[in-house]
Amino acid sequence: MGVLNVTPDSFSDGGRYAVPEEALKHAWAMVEEGASIIDVGGESTRPGAADVSVDEELRRVVPVVEALTRELPVPVSVDTRRVEVMRRALAAGAGMINDINALQEPGAIAAVTQSDAAICLMHMQGQPKTMQQAPVYRDVVDEVAGYLCSRADACRSEGIEAERIVLDPGIGFGKTLAHNLALMRELPTLTAYGYPVLVGVSRKSLIGVILDGATVDQRLFGSVGGALAAALCGARLLRVHDVKATADALRVALAFTGVDEEAR
Repeated sequence: MGVLNVTPDSFSDGGRYAVPEEALKHAWAMVEEGASIIDVGGESTRPGAADVSVDEELRRVVPVVEALTRELPVPVSVDTRRVEVMRRALAAGAGMINDINALQEPGAIAAVTQSDAAICLMHMQGQPKTMQQAPVYRDVVDEVAGYLCSRADACRSEGIEAERIVLDPGIGFGKTLAHNLALMRELPTLTAYGYPVLVGVSRKSLIGVILDGATVDQRLFGSVGGALAAALCGARLLRVHDVKATADALRVALAFTGVDEEAR
């Protein structure tokens, strides 16, 4: 899953692809590098990020989704927690909603149910503006797994089929480094529930911490390493900024280990 932020303030590529023509050009480049899904985001959810209005998010996202769905040969996902953005994105042809709030907003489940789109349900403790101030868990793996399964059950009870559901443990969303490492190491606990699992660690601050303070532009190799570890632990989708580097490394790792043949 290639990341396409159409925001002025995302932590990695804010402001670079806000114009639909530039967004389409970058999306095509990621597809040619190996992306199977393009994930469009119109609101920065980095730690400390301020909210944007629904109108502003719509202004950023909808024209880009319309342009991408007309031309790309792969599905377009939209990273949003707003019901109106979900509706408009789905009407514009989006094939997936990637929601950090796991469809908790009133009307969100109905918006997805009325389509045939996939949904990624993510775990987050708190909200982006404050989530990293003091996250606390009794048992982070048990709590995250329990929450995601309960949200999947809620979606299924409202008519969203199991095969449309993806789970995301929300690495970096209201979690300390120790929490993130525990979730990565115990990823098979989550994959055992039978839903595809998405993991996104690309260029995140935990990579920088592990690499002794590496800045965002110094986290390529660490991000690829994190993606490979997630895949070998059972993740089926990897949300990344650096598609070519990750796709090449993944092909070699899966070929060497035989995991790719097992998955097929």
